[in-house]
Amino acid sequence: MKVGPLVLVSVLLLAACLEPAEGEQDSQQQQQQQQTIAAAGPLEGLEFEDVAAPANLPQPPPQLAIEVALDRLGFSSGVIDGKASRFDTMALRGFQAANSLAQSGVLDKATKAKIARLNLEPVRSVRIPQGFAQGPFVPDLPRDTAKQAGYAHLGYRNLLEALAERFHTTPELLISLNSPQTRIGPGTVIRVPHVGDVDTSLPNASERDWRETLANLGVSARQPQATRIVVSKSAGTLRAYDDAGRLFAQFPVTTGSRHDPLPIGQWKVRGVGRNPTFHYNPDLFWDVSDSEPDRLLKPGPNGPVGVVWIDLSKDHYGIHGTGEPSAIGQVASHGCVRLTNWDAARLAQMVQPGVAVIFEK
Repeated sequence: MKVGPLVLVSVLLLAACLEPAEGEQDSQQQQQQQQTIAAAGPLEGLEFEDVAAPANLPQPPPQLAIEVALDRLGFSSGVIDGKASRFDTMALRGFQAANSLAQSGVLDKATKAKIARLNLEPVRSVRIPQGFAQGPFVPDLPRDTAKQAGYAHLGYRNLLEALAERFHTTPELLISLNSPQTRIGPGTVIRVPHVGDVDTSLPNASERDWRETLANLGVSARQPQATRIVVSKSAGTLRAYDDAGRLFAQFPVTTGSRHDPLPIGQWKVRGVGRNPTFHYNPDLFWDVSDSEPDRLLKPGPNGPVGVVWIDLSKDHYGIHGTGEPSAIGQVASHGCVRLTNWDAARLAQMVQPGVAVIFEK
């Protein structure tokens, strides 16, 4: 079945800080169960097969190689778009800090040598699997948060949007990497950023199908474990440290606004909601009338908090995903810390209740 040509996808920016619905916060025992790695076979219909690249395709932008490499190494630029930006500079500085290099934010000789060890091409050609192409998609998902309450799943609006999230990129970059005549659907061969493969030993599926979410985001369940998370308001970064104090990951974030500033201080992870249902409470929004009724929003990557809510010891505050990855670091939030869905999913696999979270200026 063909589902149409490559077209641009417009997704509503939802800056929101919500409360997890009652019962959504995982207990420590549940967290440990979800972190358990089980020997599982391939997720049927979700594995992308590498194939030969079609002929006469445009050259990928040079910046794509460094963005892909840093993403694979755990130092994300947010969306991989092939455009040199401050997010690439931030990611380079994080990688340099983790490797005891001069933190110039420039791809100098020493940094290039460290990254070159990956020895990979920045793009790959894959065949779209049947299961992935079938969605289900929600093309008529409302842009108004309150109206989303009537939907059973806040999923991707179309296949192109889902592919962009799977390969940590934008619909625009996917279009630029492929022929304008490419029509996406089951079995279509397309060129994509060469982000890390998903290992097939994933956690046991939770009631909210976390296994499938990780596969659909190109995120491995096997992540280093963090004992400390530091969010810098001025730098716009979230850094993860292990029990030896070693920096091993960095993600760009959105942190608060003039109306809802980031609560500077030391907090702790209270629980992790994977694919959570959320309580939409107008009382918590300065720009929403308190006369509006409370609503429950069902799970989905296009919900106000994406696929993850990491609940903090500061009431009503958390770290979460988003339905608008390109807006990370660009637009203010309602006080919480917002990441791309794929970075939020990675972080969810790195933390458990009790992990220290430091918000600094």
